[in-house]
Amino acid sequence: MSSKTQTLKVMALSAVLTAGLTGCNNTAAPVDDATLTAQVQQKIAADAAVSGEPVQVVAQGGVVTLTGNVSNGAVRTLVARDAAGVAGVKQVTNDITVAPAAPANMAAVAPAPQPAPAPVPAPRVKVAPPPPPVRTPAPITRAVNEPPPPPAPVRPVPPPPPAPPAARLVTLPAGSTLPVRITQTLDSATTQTGDSFTGAIATDIVQDGMVMLPRGANVTGHVIEVKEAAHFKGASLLSVELTGIDARGQRISVSTQPYNVEGKGRGSNTAIKTGVGAAAGAVLGGIFGGGKGAAIGAAAGGGTGAGINAVTRGQQVQIPSESVVRFVTNNSIAVKTSVHAGGNPDDAGLQNRY
Repeated sequence: MSSKTQTLKVMALSAVLTAGLTGCNNTAAPVDDATLTAQVQQKIAADAAVSGEPVQVVAQGGVVTLTGNVSNGAVRTLVARDAAGVAGVKQVTNDITVAPAAPANMAAVAPAPQPAPAPVPAPRVKVAPPPPPVRTPAPITRAVNEPPPPPAPVRPVPPPPPAPPAARLVTLPAGSTLPVRITQTLDSATTQTGDSFTGAIATDIVQDGMVMLPRGANVTGHVIEVKEAAHFKGASLLSVELTGIDARGQRISVSTQPYNVEGKGRGSNTAIKTGVGAAAGAVLGGIFGGGKGAAIGAAAGGGTGAGINAVTRGQQVQIPSESVVRFVTNNSIAVKTSVHAGGNPDDAGLQNRY
């Protein structure tokens, strides 16, 4: 409660007491009603504590009736005190009412007026064209005893293809055997040192369950040394080695131990009988051609006999075409492959069977 309100209450209480005393001791001459009403109004207007309050005054026979609606109870009491203090007032009837207190900060609480929302245009509705008419197929009529058609065969969905196998780097250790099928004939009588030759891997080379060198892979090599059989003496010699392999687009350099073929030389005993010549001819015929070649060699040997033996040189050597030669590697070979062996348990040892 404010100090002003407390002061008004104290003044109001004093006014009530004063009014009571004045009413009891007022023995002055009576005043007419109009004059008394004017005097009471002047007294209330002169009081700064209650001036401006809407108070109406009516005097009749010395009785003053107060009406109106003031801001608080203290003002109501002060107005009654002012009226009672006027000379000639016998009684004060206080019918003044007190207005209810207005809520604080009402103006602040009241929401600010909002602008009217802009009109929203109506959405444009796109009218879809009517659907085409549904054509009902004509019913299929069958004879009474006609069986229904067989159902359409259901084709099985093929399984998806398997994922390609992952490639691995497989190493063939040094000292491994490479079976090679020579694709040209090498002869000590015609081959020169340094000549090249070709061939192919005779079978799949399997290592760690992977096919690292497939059968048919091309190989190359060269002649290390050639010795032609000398006339009546000396021994022929043919020495070769591998130098490279082509496998799945990879060129692999390789070093192998020499593969040597050595013939028998002619000694001082050159007088060989015809029968022996025939046998020697058969052996040479078997080396060069086999079968039919052996018969031809035998006939040639028997016909010439010691005469040929006396004038020919020592035995020449050769590696016929399609011969399988086993080369032993000096270095290890590393190949990247994704081909697994076919599941045959003997595949891992194929390179050792030639």
